[in-house]
Amino acid sequence: MEHKDHNNEHELAEFERKLRMAMQHREAPLGLKQRVLARARERRQTQRGRFWMLQRIAASILLAAAVGGFAAYRHNEERVAEQKRGAEAREQVMTALRITSKTLGRVNERLMENGR
Repeated sequence: MEHKDHNNEHELAEFERKLRMAMQHREAPLGLKQRVLARARERRQTQRGRFWMLQRIAASILLAAAVGGFAAYRHNEERVAEQKRGAEAREQVMTALRITSKTLGRVNERLMENGR
């Protein structure tokens, strides 16, 4: 049993030694700070580029939707106006037919009176 305890103590001591070595302060390699900052700048620029691209795409979609919506609105307005003009024309034709029918009725009555 003593042998096991000794092995455990040895393993623990070895682990602590490795941990102390790993935790020792070491100077950063030369240029590390500049490389890290340069990468951060590149990432920000890439993100800005993507952001601007997404903004342009979104603006294009909104513009296309607005133009399409306006075109659909104008088309609908023109269709409604055309239907209104059609209804007015139909009403005028019906009025003309009524007047013609009354006139023909009177002419027919006179012809009947004269033909007696």
